[in-house]
Amino acid sequence: MRDDEAVGAGYRLGYARAPGGSQRLEAQIDTLTDAGVEPSRIYSDRSGAGTPSSERPGWAALLDYARPGDTAVVVGVDRLGRTAREVLSSARELTRRRIGLQSLREGVDTADPAGAMIVGVLASLAELDDEEPTSEHRRSPHRRSHAASGVGRPRALDETQAAAAERMRAAGHPVPAIAAELGVSRATLYRTLAERRTRR
Repeated sequence: MRDDEAVGAGYRLGYARAPGGSQRLEAQIDTLTDAGVEPSRIYSDRSGAGTPSSERPGWAALLDYARPGDTAVVVGVDRLGRTAREVLSSARELTRRRIGLQSLREGVDTADPAGAMIVGVLASLAELDDEEPTSEHRRSPHRRSHAASGVGRPRALDETQAAAAERMRAAGHPVPAIAAELGVSRATLYRTLAERRTRR
């Protein structure tokens, strides 16, 4: 049993990733330590041009150790993966496991409602990426005629719809229901709500 399980306290678990042989990994570890992460709870991976992105033993070890309520701390969101898809996938995995995320460079922290919304958007984008139709389906004549007819979900909400979405969310309506009502994806809705918050 982990020693925090007895008291229910969440740990801050650091993660650093940099090309092998560089000093950037040590610099990230120093930054995480300065931010208050215990050195013994910092996991790291060295990645190189010949290293498959799937081989991240440090990240796997962090996920294996982490429990709901813990927080993964990184220097920057880009440290979560070598590609955009990998970053999104990592964010989704943290959300699925109910593990928080704090990014020092961007100031993102899921302990804050705005930070939680941003990470929720990343996780939703990863889900959309998984649901993306195959290239063959995208090239099908039926899909082209469907798109040409103008039928389909709008890519963004206008100001009236955005205001309505905000009111519905404040009233406690779930995001999937609001998205369905307005005919947009959950990712679009999350992004719109987040943008309206930042404009205030």
